[in-house]
Amino acid sequence: MGILNVTPDSFADGGLYLDPKRAVEAALSLEESGADLIDVGGESTRPGSTPISPDDEIGRVIPVIRELALRLKIPVSIDTYKSEVARQAVDAGAMVINDISGLRYDSKLAVIAARSGAALVLMHTRGRSENMYQEAQYKNFIDEVKHELVDSIERAIACGVAREQVIIDPGLGFAKRADQTFVALSNLDAFASLDRPLLVGPSRKSFLQDAIGDQMPSDREWATAAAVTAAVLLGAHIVRVHGVKQMSQVVKVADRLRVESVCSSDETIWSKR
Repeated sequence: MGILNVTPDSFADGGLYLDPKRAVEAALSLEESGADLIDVGGESTRPGSTPISPDDEIGRVIPVIRELALRLKIPVSIDTYKSEVARQAVDAGAMVINDISGLRYDSKLAVIAARSGAALVLMHTRGRSENMYQEAQYKNFIDEVKHELVDSIERAIACGVAREQVIIDPGLGFAKRADQTFVALSNLDAFASLDRPLLVGPSRKSFLQDAIGDQMPSDREWATAAAVTAAVLLGAHIVRVHGVKQMSQVVKVADRLRVESVCSSDETIWSKR
């Protein structure tokens, strides 16, 4: 999943693609570099960010999505937690709704997914961007994240979303301290029991600095590569990244390792028989 931030203030590339024409060109480049889908976002949701109105968000993303739906060969995703933005994005051609709130901010968003048949990504978080770190209090961390993801899935199904439409995301860096985020990443296989495709977004995030020290987002690409490799090996089906060209190579190698590991295990079983 290639990230396309149509915002002035995103932590990694804010302002680069605020112009619709430039955003469309960037998306086409991401497709050429190996992206399988493009995630378009019009509001920064980094910790401490300020929310914007639905009208402002719509003004940023809809012209871009409408053009991309005509020109891309791969699906477009809308990164929003607002039902009205999602509705207009789906009408413009988006096929995936990526909700960072797991339906906790706007439950009507699930209705949009149910009516349209769009895939729905449900991410784990707590609180809002301005106070999410205050909510990073857990007794049984992995169990609580899983339980809250199950709650999001059940909310979606109750609104008419088919279980097959749902994708889950453990929410790296959202309502999680750096050490907790590393625990979530290293225990991705624990989410397999939820029986839904798993999306993971480690790209250039601040938690990586807990391992590599203080680095600008643009200098965290090697750290991102390590996190993406771990994500694939531990069962991620989708990785959300900025550097698609580089990370597509990382994914191919990590996926080959994962496949060979499974095949080797099978051969060991058969040899013992």
